[in-house]
Amino acid sequence: MAGIPALFIDRDGTLNVEVGYLHRPEDVVLFPGAPEALARINARGIPVIVVTNQGGIGVGKYGWKDFHAVMARIAEILAAAGAHMDGIYAAPHHEKGLGKYHYPDHPDRKPNPGMLLRAAQEHGLDLSRSWMIGDKDLDLGAGRNAGTKVALVRTGYGMEVDGDLADLVAEGLAEAVDRILEQMDAPCAG
Repeated sequence: MAGIPALFIDRDGTLNVEVGYLHRPEDVVLFPGAPEALARINARGIPVIVVTNQGGIGVGKYGWKDFHAVMARIAEILAAAGAHMDGIYAAPHHEKGLGKYHYPDHPDRKPNPGMLLRAAQEHGLDLSRSWMIGDKDLDLGAGRNAGTKVALVRTGYGMEVDGDLADLVAEGLAEAVDRILEQMDAPCAG
């Protein structure tokens, strides 16, 4: 697919501190350096796309209004550092979901690549030049299944994940972004 590269980012445990079913704006805490890291990506014209499983919506722990309030708070914190998100994709489907959200293996729910594939189509992205950053095997799997490179961060659940399948392992989002930018700047071999 022709297009521009993007940075896909998991939300909970990667961008913000994992609190378990985050649904209150006052509980949002971004990892140190994350807003500034995204500002560096934004300054390069590289789209920042958040892709997040939101099974809490599917199982009825909170609703879309709560999700949007949390995302608005994240956007406020990012804006204070001169950063922004270019897209937000959420998968509420869950094997224990209620009603229309009961779906054992929805194409959008990570590790399936549906959210990334839809974002690529809607934003004109080149997945082969893009990166997925996350703290879980599900995140890495979604990136791999979509054809991106993958970066594991050791925040959230990242300390429990084997980094052997990642193209890059970093202590946090800020380090991952810096190392990805270095790779993008490196001259092509050959």
